[in-house]
Amino acid sequence: MANGWAPDGAVQDQIDDTVKDAVLRARAHMPKGEAATHCVECGEEIPEPRRRALPGVRTCVECQAERDSRPVHVGINRRGSKDSQLK
Repeated sequence: MANGWAPDGAVQDQIDDTVKDAVLRARAHMPKGEAATHCVECGEEIPEPRRRALPGVRTCVECQAERDSRPVHVGINRRGSKDSQLK
């Protein structure tokens, strides 16, 4: 059921758009090109199986795990606030 002027399925459209944006952002940050032989963060050698599995990889497993554990604050409030809609 739609609320106000929103069409039916508007909430699902917002969810779909948010997921699509996240996928595109993740794909844009995937490594490309030739893999590094040594980690750019710690200098340790990157194992051959990792380099074959992830073309363009630049970090070892430990450094990548550290990067992945950092909080990421990215997002768009697609609904906005009532105040922003009144301006």
